[in-house]
Amino acid sequence: MFRAFLLSFFIPLLLVGTAAAGPELDDDVAACRDTQKEAQARLDACERVIAAGRAAPKDLALALAARGDALLRKRDYDKAIAAYTEALKSDPDNFRIIDVRGIAHENKGEDDLAVADYNLALQKRPNFAAPYNNRGTVHLRKGALQSALDDFNAAIKYAPNMFIAHVNRAKVLTLNRDFDGALADLAEAGRIDPNSPSVPAHRCQTYVAMGKFDDAISDCNGVIDKTPNYLYAVANRAEAHMGRGNLDAALKDYNAILARNPNDIRAHEGRGELFEKRRDLEQARADYRSAAYAVMRVDGYEIAQIRAKALDRLTALTPQGPGGTARTRRVALVIGNGAYKNVHALDNPPRDAKLIAAALKDVGFQVVTVASDLARDKFFEALRAFAAEAEKSDWAVIYYAGHGFEIGGVNYLVPVDARLAADKDAETEAVALEQVLAAVGGARALRLVMLDACRDNPFAPTMRHTIALKLVDRGFSNIEPSTGFMVVYAAKHGETALDGESSNSPFATAVARDIREPHVEVRKLFDIVRDDVWNATRHGQQPFTYGSPPGREDFYFAGK
Repeated sequence: MFRAFLLSFFIPLLLVGTAAAGPELDDDVAACRDTQKEAQARLDACERVIAAGRAAPKDLALALAARGDALLRKRDYDKAIAAYTEALKSDPDNFRIIDVRGIAHENKGEDDLAVADYNLALQKRPNFAAPYNNRGTVHLRKGALQSALDDFNAAIKYAPNMFIAHVNRAKVLTLNRDFDGALADLAEAGRIDPNSPSVPAHRCQTYVAMGKFDDAISDCNGVIDKTPNYLYAVANRAEAHMGRGNLDAALKDYNAILARNPNDIRAHEGRGELFEKRRDLEQARADYRSAAYAVMRVDGYEIAQIRAKALDRLTALTPQGPGGTARTRRVALVIGNGAYKNVHALDNPPRDAKLIAAALKDVGFQVVTVASDLARDKFFEALRAFAAEAEKSDWAVIYYAGHGFEIGGVNYLVPVDARLAADKDAETEAVALEQVLAAVGGARALRLVMLDACRDNPFAPTMRHTIALKLVDRGFSNIEPSTGFMVVYAAKHGETALDGESSNSPFATAVARDIREPHVEVRKLFDIVRDDVWNATRHGQQPFTYGSPPGREDFYFAGK
């Protein structure tokens, strides 16, 4: 599905200003309107228009909208919404600014506010195609296919050459099994933009749904030959190979995707199906876990369906034993990454890992695996091995110390060999937090992840912005883990954890001490850890807990 916010980039072309006062301001207004001008120079001119404080209302609205567009491209949604709202004070009937503010709300996850803006834009201009398409993307993501189809129909009615509306409608028609209609829309999209690789890639997916696997493979091959890193097309081809029963070819495609992006949800789910067909149920469960557990807002109807399917198959394939065992089996993976090769090293994490591991052994954990200074491939290997242990256990705990941060709404832990020259490299060089959650996901009772990793992002000063993402310079973003998971940050989201003044971090010190205290239930335990760290750092660091273990059972590290 094509994201709506692409339309925002064209708003300045459509905004109409009025004459400004004074020659210098006139020059800045003209530069602010000039969409052919170098982006930063244009934005600087728009900022001068705002700062002048004497621009005509429509000129001020244009400049504020340009500021909003720049923030939207960085995914700084709160500030983008504020800029658009301020612009609308100067030009309240500007339906295009209303529409793009809806896009910012949608990308922030505020669908109700987004739809309200799309509706308002359509009240102002009923024949404006963009908000129909944008509202349709919300309906599609929620699975309201008829409402999505109605909106894409309206978008095409008012803008017959809207490429993305044709592709979006083709996706809905494919889901509705109106294959002739889908292929006609893709043909029209191909006429509008003959060079777009997305047309044959989506047609490949439609052919898969039709069971025309040879045609699908032919289309996907054509795309992949020209753009080998277009993973959407590789995943579609893998599904076509699966449909033909060529599991070896499908596995090769899924492995290629996961070698490029080990966090790819669709590839994990597809490979899970493949291993299930081969009766390799342990590997199938591992891949389904990687696809099933999410810690952020679902992006797209297709991804929502993939996650739901993976969770359903994981449940079906997980052995159902009694709720407990004569002796609770508790396992832990403790990781300390300090010897970074491309940014400054961290002294404490390996020591913190040893401290936490010793404490866990002291309170009776049967398996405690310590791993230090993991490169990317070793990191994923450690998670896969631990997932197999977790599946046989009641408790599964992962503690991680090292570099970690959020990029574009996704939380990442950083292997020691990561380079991260550009923001887009995170998905291929780092480990998404949801993959760590998947590794504990097989445990029968307590699933706990502790992250002593909220330090400053050392890559930020040199990291290139290439994929329109907001780069957060410190800490993790807040999360909403699935039911039955507990995630503890050493510092609250957006804040920085400290290494401390001793040989161990304040968080590791508090955890290692407090888990040895008997008769303290785990929920209360991490409240105590929070208070201890808060006091030890003189109110400089406050741990935060997200999610909770199952509600009908109490959990104790040391004695009830």
